[in-house]
Amino acid sequence: MGVRGTLEVVAVLGRRSVLQTFRRPQLAAPLLVFPTLLLAIQSAGVGEAVNLPGFPPVDSFFQFLLPAAMVQSAMFGGNAGGIALAVDIETGFTDRLLAAPVPRFAIVAGRLAGTAALGALTALWFLAIGLIFGAPIEEGVPGALLMIVLVTMSAFAFGTIGAALALRTGSASIVQGTFPLVFVVLFLSTAFFPEDLLVEPAQTIAKYNPLSFIVDAVRDPVISTLTAEDLLLGLAGIALVGGLGTLMSLRAMRRREAMG
Repeated sequence: MGVRGTLEVVAVLGRRSVLQTFRRPQLAAPLLVFPTLLLAIQSAGVGEAVNLPGFPPVDSFFQFLLPAAMVQSAMFGGNAGGIALAVDIETGFTDRLLAAPVPRFAIVAGRLAGTAALGALTALWFLAIGLIFGAPIEEGVPGALLMIVLVTMSAFAFGTIGAALALRTGSASIVQGTFPLVFVVLFLSTAFFPEDLLVEPAQTIAKYNPLSFIVDAVRDPVISTLTAEDLLLGLAGIALVGGLGTLMSLRAMRRREAMG
């Protein structure tokens, strides 16, 4: 199969992945409902946190949290993609794809393409919410476009972790069981509070948590002028997560093929 045929397979599987997510409420709800509710509750309940000494200058706590909601949704999207892939394994759909004359990586790439597309859609959703409820993007349209790109890349990277878990376990319930870990990783980062306002050991963990780099990069165009350092660190965090997930996925795929 040539390059064009492979891309067509990836596109078809990616489209199927997006449709599959919206047809299953248990997959679609975490992408939009949970992050949106958490954004609303935290903004209303902890809004005065912006007056704490050391808090970066922002228009509101809502503006500070908006990028965190985007990245949170991207992480949920990666988990949902892993659950859907595990369901395909359990129902035998993946086995049929493995028996078909298509490149093995295209099977996972199609799922990741769908996850990335969902990341772009959720980024647009939260940007719309931000504009409606008064969270200005300091960098304007270029900053908003950069945020969409970063969230899309983040969703792809988180999707590789979900795919690796699905290929390794072949169980939707096990992949779904990792869902609470998303909150642990989020709260041990700078997603909800600046690093200087966290207490130990959360402060030290957040300092080296790749998710902190990603969230800070997405947040940078919202609350200030874009800086190269935050952008590069964010891209490095995405590359680290995506690289680790890709390596894990490759090994899990080889193991699954060897086991038949």
